[in-house]
Amino acid sequence: MSSEKAQLERDRLAPGGGVLVIPVDALVIVPIRNAVLFPGMILPLTINREQAILAAQQAAKSESQVGILLQRNAEVEVPGPDDLCTVGTVASVLRYVTLPDNSHVIVCQGEQRFRVSEYLPGYPFPVARVVRIDESEANEREIEARLIRLRERALEVLHFMPQVSQELLHAVQNISQPGALADLVASVTEIKTADRQKILETVDLGQRLDAVLDCLLRRLEVLRLSREIDERTRASMDHHQREYLLREQLKSIQKELGEGDAGNAMEIEALRKAIDEAQMPEEVADQANKELKRLQHMSDGAAEYSMIRAYLDWLVELPWREPEPDRIEIAEARRVLEADHFGLEQVKKRIVEFLAVRKLNPSGHGPILCFVGPPGVGKTSLGQSIARALGRKFVRASLGGVHDEAEIRGHRRTYIGALPGNIIQAIRKAGSRGCVMMLDEIDKLGSGIQGDPSAALLEVLDPEQNNTFRDNYLALPYDLSRMLFITTANVLDNVPGPLRDRMEVIELPGYTQEEKLEIARRYLVGRQIEQNGLKDGQIDFSDAALLAIIRDYTREAGVRSLERQIGAVCRRAAVSIAEGTMHTMQVDGSELAGILGPVRYDNEIALRAGLPGVATGLAWTPAGGDILFIEASRTAGDGKLILTGQLGEVMKESAQAALTLVKTRAAGLGIQAARFARSDVHVHVPAGAIPKDGPSAGVAMFIALASLFSDLPVRGDTAMTGEISLRGLVLPVGGIKDKVLAAMRAGIERVLLPARNRRDLDEVPAAAKEKLQFVFLDSVDDAVRNAMPEPVLKPDMEASAAGRLHSDFP
Repeated sequence: MSSEKAQLERDRLAPGGGVLVIPVDALVIVPIRNAVLFPGMILPLTINREQAILAAQQAAKSESQVGILLQRNAEVEVPGPDDLCTVGTVASVLRYVTLPDNSHVIVCQGEQRFRVSEYLPGYPFPVARVVRIDESEANEREIEARLIRLRERALEVLHFMPQVSQELLHAVQNISQPGALADLVASVTEIKTADRQKILETVDLGQRLDAVLDCLLRRLEVLRLSREIDERTRASMDHHQREYLLREQLKSIQKELGEGDAGNAMEIEALRKAIDEAQMPEEVADQANKELKRLQHMSDGAAEYSMIRAYLDWLVELPWREPEPDRIEIAEARRVLEADHFGLEQVKKRIVEFLAVRKLNPSGHGPILCFVGPPGVGKTSLGQSIARALGRKFVRASLGGVHDEAEIRGHRRTYIGALPGNIIQAIRKAGSRGCVMMLDEIDKLGSGIQGDPSAALLEVLDPEQNNTFRDNYLALPYDLSRMLFITTANVLDNVPGPLRDRMEVIELPGYTQEEKLEIARRYLVGRQIEQNGLKDGQIDFSDAALLAIIRDYTREAGVRSLERQIGAVCRRAAVSIAEGTMHTMQVDGSELAGILGPVRYDNEIALRAGLPGVATGLAWTPAGGDILFIEASRTAGDGKLILTGQLGEVMKESAQAALTLVKTRAAGLGIQAARFARSDVHVHVPAGAIPKDGPSAGVAMFIALASLFSDLPVRGDTAMTGEISLRGLVLPVGGIKDKVLAAMRAGIERVLLPARNRRDLDEVPAAAKEKLQFVFLDSVDDAVRNAMPEPVLKPDMEASAAGRLHSDFP
């Protein structure tokens, strides 16, 4: 150590030793964190840092004042001159206390503001020369006005604060010095430390009063808002206080038992993990995380807890990830279709075309297939075969009887027991966004006050729109474009036009007798043997037995009733084998009467043929084609026309047109006009319990009436269909394929069809074309020539032009 430094150290030491000498214009600096001491205020300070402790001890031993300075950065452990503010407060150390935990506390009283001019080196604690700042005197009116306003606001703030001492209120009310009041208010109200330091550094009295007032106004606004919130919360708590307290007690009990919060936290974490693994789109993931946060801050006993939890379960269990690409092999698809279905060649061909296009263009929007046909012809099983050929999962949603739009789009979550619609439910069941979904019985949709479900299906079945399908329950877009929709219907008349326009219709005809026999051999018998617990070899059906069941016990377009009758025979065999009375059973035609009962369907053609006034028509029903007998009878009367058999308006009009047409052609048919005037005509269509309507029975009604008045029977092997006009023209009708198949099932040999329906024979199976003779009609005269067993028309009628009206009445 140099001599100058040694001399300096000796000069700093007091004669008694141990106390440093501080220049008169300097102060020992005590840095503090997060606190500001104002002049006139008393502040206890806890000090733990070595420099601060040495500075406090120096001040206590020398009974000198210290300078209290705010530290700019509270995290600095050994602050330097740059880490301390430049303006602080000169303070007297009233008391120095060392606590049992070796922490040190000094109680300081602020005296005066000061500003640091320079720091002195060589001390073990901060020492600085300072300039003391005197309080300015002001008697201006503006200062006095600010003083009054500050006092009012300070008292208002103090009244908001709980447990304020009366001494503090008294001091605020009686302090007359503006600077002292500003320092007191800034010290006792909740103001940020940085704002307090700014107030301390403000020497100008007017600016200081304004700064304190500004802080008070902000604080006052916060206190007022807080009180309003407290009052509203207290009012709400009064209503729900009992429930709230009980739930809090329940949570405490669960916590003591190791349940409650821990279990809830595990549940929240499991849901968060499931959301992360679900690969949701960004919009869906954001909504799921938002609902999860609500659930996390909610008691599990709250009313909304179960609703949000159910919603999150739906979100995480729905398939969001991109489906696997289709594995389409055309040869395998053909094999699957041939193995699952017999016949239906045109339908299989269209399905193979559909699969081929799907293979070549996987990302394209394929058509929505609609299978239309009678019950039991294999519409649903065709959808399952398509799913097998594509390697996709198959789900089915039945639309029969659905009359609420929410069944398609779902209910909103605000309703109790709300669920997504059938579309989203089926996708969740399938577990894949690329499944094959069959919408069954789309023609049985209804509508009511809950909306129109068919309108909701317009978006579902439109490939251009369904990539953003919104279910009301999810309230989020869901992409349906990768799904394959297949619909089924018995008739298209009940399907709205816009919905029908979105689908490609594929018609499935009924089966011929030979096709039913082959289907029974390949599929039905084996399936019923398995379902009834029998084994191979325990029962054997001969072809004669199967043909007898088809001919005598069923009359349908499909094969459902046929399978039920085969099942009835199998059950009889199961009873006998279970009782031990037989080990095997051979079924041929002779045993059927004892098992299935008497023959259910007689040859009505033979029973009704040969009688004048009876003609066989062909009708179309949702269950397929059927034969229809038109019976006409006349009694003495005055020319009335009586119609029975629950006929619709169109069919009644056809009967009236047929009678008028017979009257106009009476001369050519050899009928005396007087017979019409002396007779009442009764036209009846049997099976009166079944409603019947449509114009296609016009030809049959005309032939029945012509046969009645000419007393000649109609050929028993002939059936006919077609609409008639008053000019005698035969107009085309629909359902030709189903009607022809019905004629073949009924044993008809000749079918009379409108000439303009010739092109519809392309859809008729080859087996029916081989068995039936087709006659095409341009006019009713052609029908008369081909329906009567002997000539009826007179030569002049033969030569007359079809369509010319005749009148035998003056």
